[in-house]
Amino acid sequence: MHKRISIAARTLALIGGLVAGGAAISAGAADVTPPEPVAAAAPAKTDWRFQATIYGWLSGVSGDVGVRGVGPVGIDISPGQAISDLDGALMGSFGGFTDQFIFLTDFMLTKVSSDGQIRDSAFNYDYSQTQITVQGLVGYMLPLGMPQLQLAPTVGFRYQNLSADLGVSPAFLPVTYDDGGTVQWIDPTIGLYGHYDFNDRWFVTALGDVGGFGVGSNFTWQAFGAVGYNWSKTISTSIGYRAIYEDYESGGFVYDTTQQGAFVGLGIHW
Repeated sequence: MHKRISIAARTLALIGGLVAGGAAISAGAADVTPPEPVAAAAPAKTDWRFQATIYGWLSGVSGDVGVRGVGPVGIDISPGQAISDLDGALMGSFGGFTDQFIFLTDFMLTKVSSDGQIRDSAFNYDYSQTQITVQGLVGYMLPLGMPQLQLAPTVGFRYQNLSADLGVSPAFLPVTYDDGGTVQWIDPTIGLYGHYDFNDRWFVTALGDVGGFGVGSNFTWQAFGAVGYNWSKTISTSIGYRAIYEDYESGGFVYDTTQQGAFVGLGIHW
């Protein structure tokens, strides 16, 4: 009898120990602070900076033009003459920039007229044109590791809409042969954009491209360079030089010319 009681006592003591041990383990687990959840990394923020520019381009035109079989004749309107020969103009551009990407758009509407004697001949000409030029490009900023320098290869297009009238007359006869019409074409372009900040005020910007390749015109190129000054975080001005060459010929139209001259611009940034 005494032996049975001893066995029972030991059994109860073992069960009690297990219960107490389980309770201690539960209490210990309850005291352990669970690890803080790891927050997902926020996606990198891409900050776009924008610029709208209004500008004036004192552009001369030189080269050969022909309209539906009349001509071609050589014209040469110097940048100085462009003031008196310019009948109207509207110009502006808009662009956006990040640390990786760039896009630029440009719009020009010009109307010019000129007359004079055809080079090395006894004929006079009377020429007028209204031209709409729309350009666009996108580029990728090269990772140069130089915050003050931006360099980006670009791809884009240049759209031309040209309405022209050309009259040719012998200098010794009151007879004029004239014709007019409108043509339009789009050129693909590839190029390079560059921008360098000397400090927080002074900067230079450059752009060059080539294109056409027989898609629209036979060949086209553009060169642009400017020095600018930031008056504030939102206002800048610039002065520079720009040239655009077009070699287009189709359906009796000939437009093999270079437009070039100085320009000034006012930029608004945000």
